Amino acid sequence: MSTTIRPELSQKNRYWIEKHRYYELKHFCLQYPKWEKLVAAIDGFAKQPEGGIIFSSGSTGDPTERAAEAREYYVRLMGMVEQAAAETDLVIGPAIFKAVTNGMSYDILKARIDIPCCKDTYYDLYRKFFWVLSKIRK
Repeated sequence: MSTTIRPELSQKNRYWIEKHRYYELKHFCLQYPKWEKLVAAIDGFAKQPEGGIIFSSGSTGDPTERAAEAREYYVRLMGMVEQAAAETDLVIGPAIFKAVTNGMSYDILKARIDIPCCKDTYYDLYRKFFWVLSKIRK
């Protein structure tokens, strides 16, 4: 399930980003649950996690080192999403984090965790999240 937010905003909006950049960031965030599973599966030893991909730098070095590099890579990606949510808002940030990583809409979040703001405020912060994430990912 995904949100029904309009991908295109007026360029006068303070959190404007290009439509395709928004989609890129949205799909980036939706990978978060997979990254979590990969990080949990990579324990620092040279083994391939089930259903996962080990990041390879192309070197023929130590397989355990490559596993550690892969884990660090996914942790860094996860950190970007977490940092953007934290910078967006201290109160609504956790709800936005849940929404962008699980494809949840405002209505679902309101029903499940009773977000303490109106829909307009939420979506303004939602757009701010992607604007912040865009800056972090540059």
